[in-house]
Amino acid sequence: MAGTPSLLRAINDRAALELLLANGPLSRTQIGTLTGLSKPTASQLLARLEAAGLVVPVGTTAGGPGPNAQLYQVNPAAGYVAGLDVTTTHVRVAVADITGGTLAEHQVATKGWPAAETVRRVADAVAETVRLAGLPEGSLHQAVLGIGGALDPVTDRLRYATHLPGWHSPRLVAELSEAVGAPVTIENDVNLAAIAEQAVGAARGSEDFVLLWAEEGIGAAIVIAGRLHRGFTGGAGEVGYMPVPGAPVVHNVRRKNSGGFQELAGAPAVLALAREHGLNAPGAEQAVALALETPGAGEEFLAVLADRIAVGLAAIVAVVDPELLVLAGGVPTAGGERLRELVQESLARIAIPRPEVRSSTVPGSPVLHGALQRALATARDAAFTTH
Repeated sequence: MAGTPSLLRAINDRAALELLLANGPLSRTQIGTLTGLSKPTASQLLARLEAAGLVVPVGTTAGGPGPNAQLYQVNPAAGYVAGLDVTTTHVRVAVADITGGTLAEHQVATKGWPAAETVRRVADAVAETVRLAGLPEGSLHQAVLGIGGALDPVTDRLRYATHLPGWHSPRLVAELSEAVGAPVTIENDVNLAAIAEQAVGAARGSEDFVLLWAEEGIGAAIVIAGRLHRGFTGGAGEVGYMPVPGAPVVHNVRRKNSGGFQELAGAPAVLALAREHGLNAPGAEQAVALALETPGAGEEFLAVLADRIAVGLAAIVAVVDPELLVLAGGVPTAGGERLRELVQESLARIAIPRPEVRSSTVPGSPVLHGALQRALATARDAAFTTH
């Protein structure tokens, strides 16, 4: 069936806005060329978007034949979003405009927070970041929070997050949204890291990949046909519990006990392994970095660690068979290219599928980047819907 005029206008408007986001300021002629629209139609489109406050003029072209042409860009003030990265030690917040430009970042330590004050203190951190961005209160259109757990889609309760007291209210999302003053979405932190890698990092252009996050804990994100696979209860990728050779089996995951992939490659296990090889460091990441500078014992440690990581990856790729594996988090980042290379070699020895292994290339916090990307996608869907 043929589209209605209003539907076709909306499609053209969204296409033009996406082009402006991807390519920067464009003239009417350039937009017409890229969209296939006639000059009169492109002019009407730009006038419509400018009247709606979605685009603004930003100077003119120069240096070419003929008169200079007016350039347009997406109006940064068309919407603002916040991304949050929540860990056991801190909450990091970033605020960005609708174009994706980060306006401010702010971090607060969570040590000593009373559980009953978690929501209020998170809202205070967001409000302070909004202030640092130079925006008035109530400016946010969307906030996305990344956390080491998963929101059960049936009960709306946070699961796999016993390590985070204060985050288990049955009305957590509603309470956060009310306190922040904008819709809040909660997403698994490793899933957000995968979103960041797919948008601007090592998985750009890949639609089937697995991201393994190795830091204090172990987690994975699975992307199939370009979309995150969350699982029926939101627990897809909780591989820290996964039974693997060389580690005890966790027989009661509801109680705090040791075992599974976490026992092989989580930060405590990495630190213990380093000490077995005579590498003394205050933390797992520092131990891995020290190994790179220590001939002999350091290389032996890295080889064993790579074997442990490959054991878990082999179980994952046997089921998912991804195109690509991305190593992220503090431990792989500290190990750099050498650890990545050893993991690739070890995986090739024990797994039939042999996807390429890459290191994360997202600067800063991949979780924070992913939270902003997710928030921007939602905010743009709302702001760019024209009639």
